[in-house]
Formats: sequence, structure tokens, C-alpha cells
Amino acid sequence: MKYSITWDLDSLFNGGIDSPELEQRLTLLDQQISDYSDEIAAWNPESDAPAFEAFSNILKIQELVKNGFNQAISFVTAIQSADVNDKKAGTTLASLYSKSTNFENANVLLTKKLTAMADTLWQDLEKTETLNQPGVSFNLNETRELGKRLLSENEENIINQLSTDGFTAWSSHYDTLVAQISIPFTEKDGKTIELSAGQAFNKMMGDADSEVRAELFEKWEEAWSKKAPLFADALNHLDGFRLTANKLHGINNHLQIPLEYNRMKEDTLNAMWGTISKNKQPFVDFLTRKAQLLGKEKMDWQDQDAPIILGSFEEKRYTFDEAADFIIENFNQFSPKMATFAKEAFEKRWIEAEDRPGKRPGGYCTSLPENKESRIFMTYGESINEVSTLAHELGHAYHSHVMWDLPVMSRDYAMNVAETASTFAELIVADATLKQATTDEEKINLIDVKMQNAIAMFMNIHTRFIFENNLHEARKENVLTDEEITELMLNAQKESYCDSLGSYHPHFWASKLHFYMDDVPFYNFPYTFGYLFSLGIYAHAQKQGSSFEDDYIALLRDTASMTTEELAKKHLDVDLTKPDFWQDGIDIIKKDIEEFLTITEKYI
Repeated sequence: MKYSITWDLDSLFNGGIDSPELEQRLTLLDQQISDYSDEIAAWNPESDAPAFEAFSNILKIQELVKNGFNQAISFVTAIQSADVNDKKAGTTLASLYSKSTNFENANVLLTKKLTAMADTLWQDLEKTETLNQPGVSFNLNETRELGKRLLSENEENIINQLSTDGFTAWSSHYDTLVAQISIPFTEKDGKTIELSAGQAFNKMMGDADSEVRAELFEKWEEAWSKKAPLFADALNHLDGFRLTANKLHGINNHLQIPLEYNRMKEDTLNAMWGTISKNKQPFVDFLTRKAQLLGKEKMDWQDQDAPIILGSFEEKRYTFDEAADFIIENFNQFSPKMATFAKEAFEKRWIEAEDRPGKRPGGYCTSLPENKESRIFMTYGESINEVSTLAHELGHAYHSHVMWDLPVMSRDYAMNVAETASTFAELIVADATLKQATTDEEKINLIDVKMQNAIAMFMNIHTRFIFENNLHEARKENVLTDEEITELMLNAQKESYCDSLGSYHPHFWASKLHFYMDDVPFYNFPYTFGYLFSLGIYAHAQKQGSSFEDDYIALLRDTASMTTEELAKKHLDVDLTKPDFWQDGIDIIKKDIEEFLTITEKYI
């Protein structure tokens, strides 16, 4: 085998979860947090002016602590993802989150001191070399502005401490519940095996046999519904904690924090969803046509990602090595630097892709700042969908790669722009496969693969946003039963899909990890934003040709140093609060739908 399908973690901390190196790093992290807290407690902005040397030292220690946390959490999460039954990984993560409380308490005090500084003193600080580093002034001004709503230092410390065994604990509890999910499946030889949630999902959504998909979907729904009251407990308390924290800080709009986190205006969010809602019919037409090609009147939930196999066409399978070569080759046509990076990731074993029991579902990319590397987690199944997922995560890794030389706070880009590089990488793969198509049957299959992403962004992700928005509104009044949450989900699915499906996924709210993440609120709309934003960049790249690469890197490097609207204006010269930009992106996809409807007409 040319490339390994399991990742290298020993080069990070040798010995796994019992690594002595990890233990030493955690001990050092405790000391760095203590030093950081002491420096902040002793810092007096007036006496530190005008050179602000003490403040510069505070930022240096802050960087060490942030890098240490990210390194350790990424490593331990990787171990837990690869083996959901590793109980020590779970307790180590809990310990890390506990350590973070002291760090957050120190950050609260620092923020309050920055916020209390007189404007003239702040202007002196902005003139220093420390704040002249890329993005530092923007980030500290942002911190100072957001700090105005903080409660007293003692009150903020109490909230942070309670969140460890409250907010964060409920998020971790979800992982514990998911580890107990297994789906029985009878293979063709009559042998019954137990599939993990990740394995079952891949097979349920991607198997060419409609009976297999239907059987697995029924068992999938049953497995999640059995534990629905437990998942409802976790979701109620997660959202309840968020809403209570918002109320304490004088925040009544539950979208305010997600929007601030993504550095975007509500006008931008409304313009995006409003434009999408006005353009749903072509996507409904696509789903209806695909259902007809699959021999159905309406699309069933589990068939959305099912391959379309017509005539003598046989869906191409990609071994992991073939996928790697294909991605590297096609990245190279847009950006040789991106291709070189992807090759390095494969050669250095940064990717965990083996299809085996015990792994958590889904895929992700995580950064390791102390090594200036990334690690990618997924369960690879040789379909073009998995090739796209692999490209997607490599896009994330490349985004981090081009920013390693920046200050840590200038690498802290928001989730919406975090999806820029990943979705761009997916678009490269999708168009590359289409260009290689030699028959209508193959082209139909590949347009469908490409459209699966668009359907996810405009229908599935929209479902998640509608559901979570309505859930927060309902949770402000009462704790919800699992039946009530299920009803909210069904209503959201019917609204988003314009009531066009033959069946829905009532317990999608239980099976979707994103609803249970404590660190990022509303883990949904940024995906759709990133997808449409990337379409604009992709169109820009096709026009620019060879000059695109450096401009693309410049855009990625700015993603944590300005608002989303400023980023779009500077690098694409567009106004995100207007529908024009969003419509242009949707129109690109509508052309694919038109071609699909035309060439599939003869098969109906």
C-alpha cells in the first residue's frame, strides 16, 4: 500500500493516552496557566505604558497556553474518536476541560482590564509593536468591545466553574450515549454483524441497494429512538445553560452569540436564507427527478445520497491510494502549493481512514499548533462521496497550514469562513470527476454526487437551522419532552424540504452530533455560508487562472483578522447583506440541475 489508512499519533505524544510525554505537557500546562493568571492579576495598564512590555509578555504566555490546550485536546479527542470505548480518553478530556476553567477565569480578568482602559491609553497600546502584528489589533478591539457585557469577575468565574460539570459535561455525556449505539445488520451470507453508528450511517446513506438502505434506516431510527429521552435530557440542559448564560449577560436574541462568533451581521444571515428560500423549487425538482430514477414517486430520507446507477454504468470505486492521487492531481491544477501540502499529509500519516468498528461517526480535521500539523479523522468507504469528504478535510488542514506563522489569536477564524477552504477543495474534486465522464449515465451519477452537497446545504442544513432556532424559542419557556423535540424536527424538515419527501428522519435531532457541541452555538448556518462563499471564490479562481493561488492564500490568512463582510468586500468586492452575491452562487448550482433534468428525461 502506498499510503497508510491509519494515522500517526505517536509523533505527537508517544504512548497513546498513557503517554509520559502527554502527562509532562499537562503538568507544564498547569504551570503556564498559573503564570498567566499571576501576570494578569499583577498587570496595571497605567504603569505598563507606554512600552507595554508586561502586556506583551502576557500575550506570549497566552499563546503558549492556547497552543498547549489545542495540542492536548486534539490528541486526546483523536484517541477517543478512533476508539469510543477508551474510557481513559474521556476522563482525560474532562480533566483538560477542568483546567480550562482557570484559564477562562484569567481571560475574564484580562478582558475586564482591557475594557476599563481609557481611550487615550488604549490608543497608546495600539501604537506598540505587539498590536502591529497581523490581526492582533482587530482581535483585541473585538475582545474589548465584547467585554463590555461581562458580569463581575466573581460572577464570571462562577459561571465558568459551573460549566465544567454542567454545560461541558452534558456535551461529553452525548459522546457516552453514542458509544452505546450499535446497529445490527445481516450480510448476504446470513451472518449478522453489529455496526457502529459511523459504519451504519455510511452504509445506510451510500449503499446501492435500496432494500439495504431501507432496512438500515428503520433500524437506525429505532436505535436512536430507544435512547431519545436520554438525548432529550442532554439537549434540554445544553440549550438551557446557553439561554441562562445569555440572560445573565443581557442577551435576549439567541442568535447574537452565534453571529458574533462568526463575525457576521444578522442582515447577512437573513439575506442568505431569504435568497435560498426563494430558490427552493429547482432543488425540489431535482429530488423528485432523482426519486423517479430510483423507482419512487417521492424521495425518501435515506435515499438522498444513494447513487444513481443507470444502464450499464458501474459506480467507480476509489481505493484510498487512488483517492489520494486523484486529489493531489486536481489540487495541483488550481494550486501547486495546495497539492504539495496534501501529498505531505498523506505521506506523513496525518489521516485516520480505516473502516472498522469502534470509531465515532462523522469526520473532522483538528489542528496541532505545537507541531504545526493537522490530523484528519473519517471512515473511508471508497465511494466518490468519501473522496469528497477527504478533500473537504484536507481543505481545512490547508487553511491552518497557511496561517501557522501568524499570532495565535490571528489564526482563530470563525466557523463560517472555516468552511471556505474545505468546500473549495470539494468543488475541485466534484468538477474534476465530471470532466472525466464519458457517458450520460456516468455524468448523471456524478452530477448527483455534486448535488448531494448542494441539497445538504440548502435543505438539510436549513432544516437544522430552523429546528435549532425554534428549539431555542421553545426552550425559553419550558423543558421539552423527546416527543416535542421530535415534532419540532419533523416540522423543520417539512418546511425546509417544502414537504417534498416521502419519508423523514424524526430522530435526526438525536443522531446529529452538531446539536450537542458546547463550544460552538448553531453549528449549522456557517456550513451553508461557507459553501456559497466558496462558490464565489471558485468562480473567481476560474477567471484568474495562475494568479489565483497567492490571492487565495491572502484571503485565507485574513479570515481571523476582520469581519466576514469586510473579508468579502476586500477580496471579492461583494456586499454580503444584499441578495445578489447569494443568488449568483445559487445560479451556478441551478445550471447543474438544468443539465441533470435534461439528460435524465429519457430515463423517465
